[in-house]
Amino acid sequence: MVMYPVVGRCPVCGDELAVTRLQCGTCATQIEGRFQLDRFQRLSAEQLAFLEVFVKNRGIIKDVEAELGLSYPTVRARLDEVLRAMGFPAGGEDDPRVSPREARAQAREERRRILEELKEQRISADEAARLLAGSSA
Repeated sequence: MVMYPVVGRCPVCGDELAVTRLQCGTCATQIEGRFQLDRFQRLSAEQLAFLEVFVKNRGIIKDVEAELGLSYPTVRARLDEVLRAMGFPAGGEDDPRVSPREARAQAREERRRILEELKEQRISADEAARLLAGSSA
């Protein structure tokens, strides 16, 4: 029997999906209801792949940069995106440890770095747009 990974986001609207039925593979017992997906099922395949590299490298951003061929700001932006998708503060305005003034300065710097990477063609226009949309969240 082929088992497919659980999809956590609706392919039509992008909203979070809910599991409504579970079934035992051995005895075929079924349980119906509304079950919440965990934080990891909220991530896209791309976000999960990034998280695997991040964990494999024990969170050492320099090693993640080297393995993925990305710059520091891009790695940080992707990590912030993963944190937001999992429902955690991602640095910036929603992080209580950072003052609003510092958050605005960080956001400006992040946008500047993303645009610099685009200018130097280290990232695509689509990637820059995605990162810029995430940095304003």
